[in-house]
Amino acid sequence: MLSLVRAGAARRHDLPRNARPPQPVSDVNEAKQRGWRDRDHTRGSLFASLLMLALPLLASSVLGGVVFQLVDLTFLSRLGEAPMAAVIIVNQTLRQLLMLLLMGGSFGSQALIARAVGEGRIDRAEQVAGQLVLLGAGFASLVALAGLLFPELLFSLPGPDPSFDAHGIPYLRLLYLLSFGLVGTQCFVAILVGAGDTTTPFLVIMVQTAVAIFAEWVLMFGNLGAPALGVRGAALGIASGQIVAMAIGLSVLFRGGSRVHLRGRHLLPNPELLREILKLSWPPAVQMGAAVVMTFAYVRLAGAFGESVQTAYAIGLRLGMIAPMVCFPLATAGATLVGQALGSGNTRRAWRAIGVALMVHGTVMWSFALGVFLFRGEIMELFSNDPKVIEVGTEYLLYLSGTFALWAFHFVFMRALHGAGDMLVPMGISLASTFLVSIPLAAFLSLGTDLGHQGLWIAFLITNVFTTLAMGLRVATGRWSRRAAHSGGGPEPS
Repeated sequence: MLSLVRAGAARRHDLPRNARPPQPVSDVNEAKQRGWRDRDHTRGSLFASLLMLALPLLASSVLGGVVFQLVDLTFLSRLGEAPMAAVIIVNQTLRQLLMLLLMGGSFGSQALIARAVGEGRIDRAEQVAGQLVLLGAGFASLVALAGLLFPELLFSLPGPDPSFDAHGIPYLRLLYLLSFGLVGTQCFVAILVGAGDTTTPFLVIMVQTAVAIFAEWVLMFGNLGAPALGVRGAALGIASGQIVAMAIGLSVLFRGGSRVHLRGRHLLPNPELLREILKLSWPPAVQMGAAVVMTFAYVRLAGAFGESVQTAYAIGLRLGMIAPMVCFPLATAGATLVGQALGSGNTRRAWRAIGVALMVHGTVMWSFALGVFLFRGEIMELFSNDPKVIEVGTEYLLYLSGTFALWAFHFVFMRALHGAGDMLVPMGISLASTFLVSIPLAAFLSLGTDLGHQGLWIAFLITNVFTTLAMGLRVATGRWSRRAAHSGGGPEPS
């Protein structure tokens, strides 16, 4: 008996200081038998955990992104070109800006909640969740106030044609006034994803999409005896789905239907925790804002080469948006695994989580890149009959396929750093790549050389090479793991 005890002590002594000791067999079996929503992602198969987290996120992205956007665009096209254009302008600029700020907040909160769950400090995770709800309520109030007082000014910022005002201003006003549904739903998703539950958010988003499509169909066209409200009906339809989703989400959180159970005391302001959330929230928002600035710059530069080039680039942008719908769910699942592993004190598992995420994400994105490379001409022919547009677009898709191959690494590196709470360095890399590399290089190669519009595609590819290498080097240093150990209240790194 004494020799067994000594052997067990020796095995524990050989473990890194920040790793959990081996769990009893019964505990491991219990972890394996748990369902999708309450699986312990700090132990067991990383591949299984990644799939359990990523598949619902991917399904949510397809359902709430691709399916809803296609149906919504079909409905808008029935209203006429001016209403459709006005709504698209609002959605692609002002609504997108709103989403960027929300996503920034969600990245920071996910990191804190994942760390707390990994540490076994569920009460801290609940405190973070409560403060996030509090911040969300304040943010939604400011957005609603802006929509009520300044809809004309806000709509004028993207520079739309004056004929669009009659459609865009009322749409924007309602969208911002009712944005609390959007904010509440995003907070709910961020909380549960950080806690390791992506299945419940998928089920909620499935309900949200169905309600929004049905409400748009009724309110936009006056079906089932309702008044035909046109673009106002579109805004009310979107808001209806979001409000229903928010109500379900808050019910799940406050009734104890998830790992994180909110109570009234969690909504009391905690200045220290609020500062911590805000500190982790603003860098990702700025980082994604830089991507929007780069897109606007490229659109303007493409316009200098005529309508065909700009049309081809616009089609390429649309096709390029499909890739992040795959990248973000897979990379976000990896970020949750990294955050929870660091919270449990298992730095080695955090590194392995990055490796597994790269393997899965790389397989998907390299297959996607190969498909675009091989069938780029056929893809362009699906969207245009203009030979010039097809020629330019096929050329752009050649470079875009190379970018997709780089994104196999870039998104995993970026979200792993976010999951570890390392927000400032990815932001700095993105700002540098946008304002010091991408935009100056695109302007020089396209306007200052004989490359013409092809200079834009080359600059875009070089930018992604720079960003991917910089993110990869940051991950390779391992500083994110040491920083996480010190900042989260967890064990010291080994």
